[in-house]
Amino acid sequence: PLCSNNNPYASFGATLARDEEQNLWSTPHDVTHTEADDDRVLYNMIVVRNQLDKDSEEWQKLNYDIYTLRQTRKEVRSRWKHILEDLGFQKEADSLLSVTKLSIISDSQNMGKARDILLKLSEETNIFPTSWELSERYLFVVDRLIALDAADEFFKMASIAYPKRPSGERVDDSQCISVV
Repeated sequence: PLCSNNNPYASFGATLARDEEQNLWSTPHDVTHTEADDDRVLYNMIVVRNQLDKDSEEWQKLNYDIYTLRQTRKEVRSRWKHILEDLGFQKEADSLLSVTKLSIISDSQNMGKARDILLKLSEETNIFPTSWELSERYLFVVDRLIALDAADEFFKMASIAYPKRPSGERVDDSQCISVV
């Protein structure tokens, strides 16, 4: 060819679109997702939606469901971050919540304790929405908290900030107190 395209940014738009489709967590270009079951569910919803006509009712419904799931994930992450910051992990909160395919459990002996704490958080607090299926992502976070000897304190603060409510009562972050 007479013209060669040596511009490294030539495919930038295509990369952005591809990143958006592979986004399995909450925001575009988030590389912290794992390949867990809940991520596969979201990915499958995206694939099905992209095969539909954008003007169809099915496309709109799936698009809404994808948006709702992402918003729920953002809300849960925000709750965890809030508690981590209240525990004094202001600078470390994002890295403590960052889980990638390369993340590992720090000590296999902590796995059982991490599962127990995560289940307890799910059953005894509203840090997760009622319809939430426990995400493997938070198992890694609890493992990190155990290694930092902060898991029990995290649970106590979650119990105060997001107390379990009767099933008919709705909880939103504006009702929660800040624990210092």
